[in-house]
Amino acid sequence: MEPIHVETLFSIKGKTALVTGGSRGIGLMIARGFIEAGARVYISSRKKETCEAVAAELAKLGECHAIPADLSTVAGCETLAGALAAKEPKLDILVNNAGAAWGAKLEDYPEAGWDKVMDTNVKAIFFLTQKLLPLLEKAATREDPARIINIGSIDGIKAPNLIENYAYAPSKAAVHHLTRALALKLGPRHVTVNAVAPGPFESKMTEFMLANFQKEIEGTCPLGRIGAPGDMAGVAIYLASRAGSYLNGVTIPVDGGICIA
Repeated sequence: MEPIHVETLFSIKGKTALVTGGSRGIGLMIARGFIEAGARVYISSRKKETCEAVAAELAKLGECHAIPADLSTVAGCETLAGALAAKEPKLDILVNNAGAAWGAKLEDYPEAGWDKVMDTNVKAIFFLTQKLLPLLEKAATREDPARIINIGSIDGIKAPNLIENYAYAPSKAAVHHLTRALALKLGPRHVTVNAVAPGPFESKMTEFMLANFQKEIEGTCPLGRIGAPGDMAGVAIYLASRAGSYLNGVTIPVDGGICIA
C-alpha cells in the first residue's frame, strides 16, 4: 500500500495557479489562500489598475502577479492565455471564478444583461479552459493531475428567491454541468475538473443581498452564518492538493447546509 504522507497531503507549495476574478470577493479569498500556502499565483480581472494594485498587496504575502483581461469575449480569453504562456511553461491550477450578475424585474429583464451573464459565467470558462489546455497538460501527471476548479453557486442547485437575477442561476447550473462534461473528457488527459458552489460570502456581487437580507439568509443556514474567507480558501486548497487528486466531476456546496435546509 502506498504510504500516506499527511504532512504534504494538503500541500500546494511550488505550484502555479491562475485565479480569474482574483481581485475581489471569492477569487481574492482563494488567491490569498493559495499564496499563503506557498503557490505562485496569477490573478486576472477586467480593471487593470485594480488588478495590479491587489496583486501588489498580495505579493507582500508571497508570489503574486497580475494579468488584466476581459474574459467576457473569446479574444480576452486568448489574450490571458497567451500572456500566461509567455511567463510560465506550465499551469498546475486554473480557478475559473470570474463572474457577473444582472438584476431586473422579469418583465424588464434585458437581452444585454442575459448575454453578459452567460458570456462571463459560462462561455468564458469553456474558452479559457480550451486556450489553457496546453499549459495544464504540461503540468499534468497520472499521480498529480492538473486541476481546474470552476466556481458555480448554490443558486445553480436550488432556485433563488430573494432577488430577481434571472440569468445568474441558469448560468451557474450550466457551470456545474459543464464541469461534469469537461471532467469526463479531460480525466484521461490527467486534468481533473471540479466545481465549488458557494453559498453567501461577502463580495461586491452579494453586497445588495447581504445589506438587505443577511438575517433572513443566516436564518436559513443550519450553521447560522455566512461564509468566511477561510471556508472558501480551504475547499480550494483541498481540491488543488494531493488530498483532492481523486475527485473529478463533482460540485461541492460550501454553504453551511443551506441547500439541504
